[in-house]
Amino acid sequence: MNEVRINRERCKGCGLCLKACPKNLLQISKTPNERGFHPAETGENIVQCIACGQCYQVCPDGAIEVIDGKHAK
Repeated sequence: MNEVRINRERCKGCGLCLKACPKNLLQISKTPNERGFHPAETGENIVQCIACGQCYQVCPDGAIEVIDGKHAK
């Protein structure tokens, strides 16, 4: 199963990953992290993730890890 892990404390909520996701599976959290930023988070439909890694590639903070069921990107 594919998985996207977002480090809430590292994410600044820039939204680049939301724009990069071809399936629109990410959203901005309504709850701020400890630094006051509203980080990205996975939505209910994350099971539809194709593990393309585009969210990981555009993240300027290195806050995203993508697991494609075989290995991490």
